[in-house]
Amino acid sequence: MVEKQLRHVDENWQRALVVVAHPDDMEFGAAAAVARWTGQGKDVVYCLVTSGEAGIDGLAPEQAGPLREDEQRESCRVVGVEQVEFLRLPDGVLEYGVALRRRIAEVVRRHRPDVVITNNFRETWDGATNLNQADHIAVGRATLDAARDAGNRWVFPEQVRDGLAPWPDVVAVWAAASPDARHAVDVTDAFDAGVASLRAHQAYLDGLGWADFDPDAFLRGNAEAMGERAGVPLASSFEVFPLQWGGTDE
Repeated sequence: MVEKQLRHVDENWQRALVVVAHPDDMEFGAAAAVARWTGQGKDVVYCLVTSGEAGIDGLAPEQAGPLREDEQRESCRVVGVEQVEFLRLPDGVLEYGVALRRRIAEVVRRHRPDVVITNNFRETWDGATNLNQADHIAVGRATLDAARDAGNRWVFPEQVRDGLAPWPDVVAVWAAASPDARHAVDVTDAFDAGVASLRAHQAYLDGLGWADFDPDAFLRGNAEAMGERAGVPLASSFEVFPLQWGGTDE
């Protein structure tokens, strides 16, 4: 089967909010894109829904959580992101629903982004059998809905009463590494920063126990495949969900 060509994302924006479930979620493929954007002078803020405290089998959650937060802060520093926050919801058992939408809508209303970026929330990574993880699915779906909720003053009105104005100006939500991606961004010049950002999660990578795992080789293989479809050497892919007429689906 011939894969469809990927169109380049619209980069005519200034502020992005990244909302993902765990430390390392962006680093497994999309951090190089963030490095490109911060290099362009764009503002990117990260919100981690959990601290990834259930992600290291050999380390108790009360030890793993603070460690993984520190690794995420360093990973963000590598790609030029200065503002990182953690909602500290329980890792591994997140549930899609109103409560999660409420928390994320509050973050959107505070940061007022043009674009919201999350992780793949389809059932698989490959459109076939490589299953996605439950937290990714819950957070991605809730982020898409919360980006719309944030613009409606009658949804979570207690936030408005507490001084957070509605924010209806999110142009689109982008889901990184979706098997249904139709867009991409050229990360050729920022690729090394993306690799370094993944290497910053050293305790997590060690805890996975993957023999001979090479972050550069892993990321490069995916980036080359996406780059071939986008007409550039290396690319990160995104599924784009426009929230406004004419919003970044060009």
